[in-house]
Amino acid sequence: MSFRSRKNGENVLPFPGQRALAAAPTQETLPLLPVLIVLHQESSTPGRVGNALRALGHTLDIRRPRFGDPLPETLDLHAGAVIFGGPMSANDPDEYVRREIDWIEVPLREQRPFLGVCLGAQMLAKQLGAPVAPHPQGRTQIGYYPIRPTKAGHAVCPNWPDQVYHWHREGFELPAGAELLAEGDDFPVQAFQSGHAFGFQFHPDVTYAMMHRWTTRCETMDLPGARAPHSHFADRAVHDVAERAWLQQFIAGWLKRMPMSIMSEAAE
Repeated sequence: MSFRSRKNGENVLPFPGQRALAAAPTQETLPLLPVLIVLHQESSTPGRVGNALRALGHTLDIRRPRFGDPLPETLDLHAGAVIFGGPMSANDPDEYVRREIDWIEVPLREQRPFLGVCLGAQMLAKQLGAPVAPHPQGRTQIGYYPIRPTKAGHAVCPNWPDQVYHWHREGFELPAGAELLAEGDDFPVQAFQSGHAFGFQFHPDVTYAMMHRWTTRCETMDLPGARAPHSHFADRAVHDVAERAWLQQFIAGWLKRMPMSIMSEAAE
């Protein structure tokens, strides 16, 4: 009788009394961790970013610190984190605003994928030491505006849209040590990267339903630089397909930035 290994289909059976060696975990074989979502209003949703994450198989762990939800002390149990926008300012003295800005140190320290959208990008900029302030002439960006990706931006994610959707009155300077990914006119810093952390001044998360709510409920449509409500929908018909495709490509690459050492621990 032979004690040599036998094949059972494609699986090689071990010698009697020996354990089969487990294959090293890969990003494709590991269970998908949830993504931490930070929102700022009771009615807020993660919009198209949430849709892109769900399409990749991730669940969403939604927290609203403004209403008492805690933020985790570590991202060991999350694939990444996204802080979205809101009507408040990163300069506001509210305790939850300060707490969120301070908390961003967690993904930065642990080198986990982090994304800040509009207010979230401004919070990231402040955490990295850059000032956040209104435009010197009081201009805003409310609607679609052109952006110009840099060489570094194309390297991170190609096929940027010509124009993207905005809704903000404040901007920020490029943090020290960060890389500029896209620039604009009235607000020069439109996207930047610092390690595994990214900040977008614009709103690729906005769905058609969100745009309808914002344009009908907002009282800032007459501010300097703001686009008329009807132009939001006309411009969306032109630019939305490219922005949606770019966002899906970016989100997929962004989540792959989780270190393999972290993925190995998740499989144990």
